[in-house]
Amino acid sequence: MVDPPPRPADSAIARALLDSGSVRFGRFTLASGQTSDVYVDVKRAWTHPGRLTVLAEALAARVGTTDRLAGMELGAVPLVVATALRTGHPFVIIRKASKDHGTRQRCEGEIRGGDRVLLIEDVATTGGSSLESIAVLRDQGAVVDRALVVVDRESGAVDRLAGVGVRLEPLVTLSYLRGQPP
Repeated sequence: MVDPPPRPADSAIARALLDSGSVRFGRFTLASGQTSDVYVDVKRAWTHPGRLTVLAEALAARVGTTDRLAGMELGAVPLVVATALRTGHPFVIIRKASKDHGTRQRCEGEIRGGDRVLLIEDVATTGGSSLESIAVLRDQGAVVDRALVVVDRESGAVDRLAGVGVRLEPLVTLSYLRGQPP
């Protein structure tokens, strides 16, 4: 299958990631437990306001119809906040674990039963983190059928999310990044 030609924003996204050192080559163990010759750390891009702006504008352009945005701490938080500032959508932050005090919530922000929530992620490999976020959101009564990710590593996340009725939409793929000049 031949990839469609890149949208104009793809090169700007790739440049923001490559110029920030977000894409590194070597030998790495990923959160999924897999080993890889490339590591993608979008945090290196979003810590620079200009690069965060590029990512947020690309995400905002793809938000579509939704009631609110959501993302898991830490990697998605700046992306969700910056996208919300551009779109005006309220957002929810998902904790990796419940607080051990207070209300012991997994989510910060309001979700009303039936709200359509768009999940935003920084990197997807096998989709494990996304599946966890989707489960937390659905437990709160949210309807989740789409997720945006800055980089899809093309290692099964699209199919795993499709298996739970969620379409994963990447801004760029790992193969696209590999094909860009340094």
